[in-house]
Amino acid sequence: MIDLNNMEKITKRRKKRLGQGHGSGKGKTGGRGTKGQNSRGKISITFSNGSLGLIKRLPLIRGKLRNKPWKAKKLIVNLKYLNSLPPNTIVDVESLIKNQIITNTAAQNGVKILGLGEINISLIVRLPCSKSAAKKIERAGGKVEVKNG
Repeated sequence: MIDLNNMEKITKRRKKRLGQGHGSGKGKTGGRGTKGQNSRGKISITFSNGSLGLIKRLPLIRGKLRNKPWKAKKLIVNLKYLNSLPPNTIVDVESLIKNQIITNTAAQNGVKILGLGEINISLIVRLPCSKSAAKKIERAGGKVEVKNG
């Protein structure tokens, strides 16, 4: 009888040992066939049967991807999270960390405020904002000092 707690024993399969004699079924040539490039050694991934390889045909992509570091993205904070701040607060990275909206490590690449949600209090925002977030902050009686970024 098969138990669910013993399934590991059933599903495990050993790696096929190549070149271990005629009785193994994978002796002599070890499943590589006879003669030719494939039987003798490793072929580079970039090799494409004598024609110019794909990587060499795309020099722009090859150079840009290899040399360009990934751009660090800003941390996104939506308006709905700013409702927990007291009225007339100056919103900057320090105040967001102090009120535990973001962590210190998360703000390394900068912070941007987006317009998801509603805001009911007036705030003075000194962070980059989206257009919709700036409209909603000004509609609530607040002020945005850094518009976009």
